[in-house]
Amino acid sequence: MAVGGDLSRERLLLAYANGIFPWYSEGEPILWWSPDPRMVLFPAEMHISRSLRRLLRSGAFAFSLDRAFGEVIQACAHIPRRGQEGTWITRKMISSYIGLHRAGYAHSVECWQGGELAGGLYGVSLGACFFGESMFSRATGASKAALAVLAAQCWQWQFDMIDCQVPHPHLARLGAREVPRKTFLEELRFAVKKETRVGPWPLEIDPRNL
Repeated sequence: MAVGGDLSRERLLLAYANGIFPWYSEGEPILWWSPDPRMVLFPAEMHISRSLRRLLRSGAFAFSLDRAFGEVIQACAHIPRRGQEGTWITRKMISSYIGLHRAGYAHSVECWQGGELAGGLYGVSLGACFFGESMFSRATGASKAALAVLAAQCWQWQFDMIDCQVPHPHLARLGAREVPRKTFLEELRFAVKKETRVGPWPLEIDPRNL
């Protein structure tokens, strides 16, 4: 959609409100994207498999919201990923999203095991939409469990959708689906008119009941 600009709070929030997000590598100019189709997870459509349900109910993981945002975004930036070299979560992006978090617009879901951060995700919230940015896992099922917790909490808070940005088979198995960009932008126009739940967020659902 565009090249350049900056990652100021005002520009980022304006971009997200219009269905645009930054995605680029270190050393490149800032690149702004609005893909077609768009991958979206409607909270009520989160697919929790029997194995994931057993994992959530086992108590193997503990969960929190906005407890360790900095740790989550750093882990998302640096954890090795199959078929991927380097990271698109640049130092500038980390700094800017930590600033958004401090302002109450960026949020994290943490998944803990034995007191250690086992997985999680982060993103931006405006109105009734959560814009997912990245997730990571250091233990089997941790990122899926974190997404299930996010979807359940968003459903309780009557969020319209969770933006997953680009199609991915892993997200499709969890209930996300592709929608035309035009449809996404129409839905987004109404979602961002609703009151934004500025952070820090409390965890108000019990993952063992999912």
